Amino acid sequence: MLELAPLLLSALILGLLGGGHCLGMCGGLMGALTLAIPVEQRAQRLQLLLAYNVGRIFSYTLAGLLLGMAGWALASSPAAMLLRVVAALLLIAMGLYLAGWWSGLTRIEALGRGLWRYIQPLTRRFMPVTSLLRALFLGGLWGWLPCGLVYSTLLWAASQGDALDSAALMLAFGIGTLPVLLATGMAAEHVTALLRKQGVRMAGGLLVILFGLWTLPGPHQHWLMGH
Repeated sequence: MLELAPLLLSALILGLLGGGHCLGMCGGLMGALTLAIPVEQRAQRLQLLLAYNVGRIFSYTLAGLLLGMAGWALASSPAAMLLRVVAALLLIAMGLYLAGWWSGLTRIEALGRGLWRYIQPLTRRFMPVTSLLRALFLGGLWGWLPCGLVYSTLLWAASQGDALDSAALMLAFGIGTLPVLLATGMAAEHVTALLRKQGVRMAGGLLVILFGLWTLPGPHQHWLMGH
């Protein structure tokens, strides 16, 4: 578990740094979800938003477990190195996107649109959100929304070669995205405005790019682990 701690921290930071992207993908949904809460239940807004996000993070964790099984199956094969390289390149692409320098990452979101076409109609069954259970199920469904940020992190998590580690990393990533989306749902304009600042986005993007470079297989990893 101690060996996994630096990776868990990295996944948490990736979620936090991806806050700007989360605002674009899910921020509107969080606002709509808040407005959809019946007037008589506005006092329970935070509880409903938390339930929604628990469902969303559960879906990330489940996806990490499922794809992690594939990564585990490939761990002892030559394809494991290729998987790690692809994961690193996607992280670099994510950093470029977060910094606002290149938006090519969004093209891989097309990979999940086929599945989302079947899931999206199910979300209407849980609107309006009138209970914690409805919010939980709605969040679980929206966790499968096509997202380049999630896909990049998911492939990186799966490249660790262990299904449980992959699930744990996606759980940490999901927790990292929680503050931004909760702040959006609670109409915290100062937080969202800060994350939209170009300087903050560039700093976050550069950190993710550096993390992607570190993820690339090579002698630099052995040197860093030794220090």
